[in-house]
Amino acid sequence: MSPRTKSDNPKDTMIRVRMDKETVEKLETCAEALNMTKSEVIRSGIERIYGEVPRNKGQVERE
Repeated sequence: MSPRTKSDNPKDTMIRVRMDKETVEKLETCAEALNMTKSEVIRSGIERIYGEVPRNKGQVERE
């Protein structure tokens, strides 16, 4: 196996989450359809939501 190169943005923090079966299936469907890892799909979703956060309030409005 070839050695990995050092990343400019290492992913060294691990977070565990609980998901129901339906959410896991949605995550797996997205990952497969987009040819991404589940971690990449989750990070992409966070970036998308973060872009919607009002910068002057610092809080997300919840439905």
